[in-house]
Amino acid sequence: CLQEEELSLEVFPSQDPLDRADFNAVEYINTLFPTEQSLANIDEVVNKIRLKIRRLDDNIRTVVRGQTNVGQDGRQALEEAQKAIQQLFGKIKDIKDKAEKSEQMVKEITRDIKQLDHAKRHLTTSITTLNHLHMLAGGVDSLEAMTRRRQYGEVANLLQGVVNVLEHFNKYMGIPQIRQLSERVKAAQNELGQQILADFEEAFPSQGTKRPGGPSNVLRDACLVANVLDPRIKQEIIKKFIKQHLSEYLVLFQENQDVAWLDKIDRRYAWIKRQLVDYEEKYGRMFPPEWCMTERIAVEFCHVTRTELAKIMRTRAKEIEVKLLLFAIQRTTNFEGLLAKRFSGCTLADGTVKKPEVPPPSTNPFLEDETGTETDEIVIEKSDTDRPKKPKVPDNPFHGIVSKCFEPHLYVYIESQDKNLGELIDRFVADFKAQGPPKPNVDEGGAVLPSCADLFVYYKKCMVQCSQLSTGEPMIALTTIFQKYLREYAWKILSGNLPKTTSSSGGLTITSLLKEKEGSEVAKFTFEELCLICSILSTAEYCLATTQQLEEKLKEKVDASLMERINLTGEMDTFSIVISNSIQLLVQDLDAACDPALTAMSKMQWQNVEHVGDQSPYVTSVILHIKQNVPIIRDNLASTRKYFTQFCIKFANSFIPKFINHLFKCKPISMVGAEQLLLDTHSLKMVLLDLPSIGSQVVRKAPASYTKIVVKGMTRAEMILKVVMAPHEPPVVFVDNYIKLLADCSTDTFQKILDMKGLKRSEQSSMLELFRQRLPAPPSGAENTSSLSLSAPTPEQESSRIRKLEKLIKKRL
Repeated sequence: CLQEEELSLEVFPSQDPLDRADFNAVEYINTLFPTEQSLANIDEVVNKIRLKIRRLDDNIRTVVRGQTNVGQDGRQALEEAQKAIQQLFGKIKDIKDKAEKSEQMVKEITRDIKQLDHAKRHLTTSITTLNHLHMLAGGVDSLEAMTRRRQYGEVANLLQGVVNVLEHFNKYMGIPQIRQLSERVKAAQNELGQQILADFEEAFPSQGTKRPGGPSNVLRDACLVANVLDPRIKQEIIKKFIKQHLSEYLVLFQENQDVAWLDKIDRRYAWIKRQLVDYEEKYGRMFPPEWCMTERIAVEFCHVTRTELAKIMRTRAKEIEVKLLLFAIQRTTNFEGLLAKRFSGCTLADGTVKKPEVPPPSTNPFLEDETGTETDEIVIEKSDTDRPKKPKVPDNPFHGIVSKCFEPHLYVYIESQDKNLGELIDRFVADFKAQGPPKPNVDEGGAVLPSCADLFVYYKKCMVQCSQLSTGEPMIALTTIFQKYLREYAWKILSGNLPKTTSSSGGLTITSLLKEKEGSEVAKFTFEELCLICSILSTAEYCLATTQQLEEKLKEKVDASLMERINLTGEMDTFSIVISNSIQLLVQDLDAACDPALTAMSKMQWQNVEHVGDQSPYVTSVILHIKQNVPIIRDNLASTRKYFTQFCIKFANSFIPKFINHLFKCKPISMVGAEQLLLDTHSLKMVLLDLPSIGSQVVRKAPASYTKIVVKGMTRAEMILKVVMAPHEPPVVFVDNYIKLLADCSTDTFQKILDMKGLKRSEQSSMLELFRQRLPAPPSGAENTSSLSLSAPTPEQESSRIRKLEKLIKKRL
């Protein structure tokens, strides 16, 4: 009962505290009577518990009485179950016996059916085999009879059937009769092959010169039979027919015949065109379409022609001229293109001619695709990158099938191009001397020498021709020639025509400067010479870009294994040198034009200047030269703006240090003289900052790299003058101001400042000693020099003078 009670509690959990496994009587009582006042109900609680106990006793009594007869009932149920199992076992055994008897009966019933089924299958096989045997025997007899009567139309259908039927008897070849029939079939096939070959030999004799009037139906049916026979029979028929068909060609174009030479190569291709038309009219229906006889005749003609041309060119190699060679190659490649349009190339699967590899898609902007073109000259323009790429023309499987014979003789073409390019360069030189430099074309941003475009057009023509002839070693040889004449063009046409610098300075005198006689100085280079330098620079830049594209195009044309041997880096470097030299010439010219003005500045008596006025004559002269030269250079370099920026940067890097060096030569300088120089320096700074767009209707912001150079350099010049203007008493303040303004720890620079102030040697010695003592610790990096303040505090007197100078500058501007 306890176990049943526990199970019932697991299935149906009770909420009564008395049913809990961890029941605690004390806790339960405290729950019932939590306070003293609750003890007043103790009698009622005790009565409820007694009532619950009586109910439990009644339930227990009822359960105990109910279990009195359980054991007897269980034994009776077990006996009944055992009896039922025995009965069930008996029934199963009875069913098994009956099933075995039924299976035996089914086997006896189906035994005869299986025998009948096997008999039927064997009978069907026997009947089929007998039918096949009858068909084979009759077919062999008919085949032999039709072969003798040359009934090839019937033989073609019958032979295929006989061969198919004979395959069913492969496992019966041990039977003598079957083996005999198989041997008769093979004998009939051999006889057919020999007979058909004999018929074709009779119809198309190898030594005969007269051809039959038209195709034969017998031969047409014989070709159908040949499709079923050994493939060698078919190949022999094709070989003999093509040989007989081309026999006339070998006679007409023998090596000793006049029409055999390259100048009459058109006649070869005209002959085969006529023959192919004649074949289609007369024999087109005689051979099965899958034999592709027209294409086979054309391919064999190409092989024969290549052999014959190679032999005759070896014999008469000395007579080959470049025009003749190119004429023959052009006509040959045209014929190969015609074959590609007419035929698929399916008969080239034997590997006689290697199909050209498909190159990767080109991203080269040098030229448009030349496939399918001849040697038309197309000018190379810079806008080629914007042109849409043409779809790639399908490869020609016949490319090189004849023209390959010309490759050993391409040295004639290469030597000719070497000679032609040499003459072209000489003509460029002569034309330049005769016609002079190109006329300035400021509206279009400067003129590129026309010879440049002519050179690259000729390069394109050569490259297209050579790539049609060969993509191997001849392309490498042609590239070497290109490199040679690119260098010659750079040195003879470009560098060779750059104006030469002279040592004369233009003859500007101090007196003329002081009297402000503008225009008394003449620039070293004339307007035409400046335009020429810019033109050569633009041409070199164009050649540089186009040479890079030429290199990419050559790599695209040449075989992949030879691609690494094409390198035009040296030639591109040569054009870069021309560009650099041109920019340097422009810088030197403008720089040299400003030298007399700077020399005049250093020789002026700055200690005698009594008042600050407008900018000095030497500043006016420098600005005049800048306004004369820079607009010309800018307009002529409009198409190559980056090189104009390089010119401005190089000029600033050259002029500003030179200006500072001439400032140091201005000694001694009075306070007023320093103020005048500071005004002049500020004027030059403004002009230099505006230099890239000076004289232009369209004002552009100067490049940041250029502005940084000008501001840094000219600010240093202003700081030098501010230090000169500062009083040297007390010395400590002067030295500290110098260090803060210039951030220059060089004693040489400090010595120059003292010389500009006109201090005596004794005063300079004490100043130098103090300077060495006041020098700060070496900066940790170069950046520290730029972090020093450029507006350090100055004494009262200096501040008043600088404010006065600033008012003059504002008034002047």
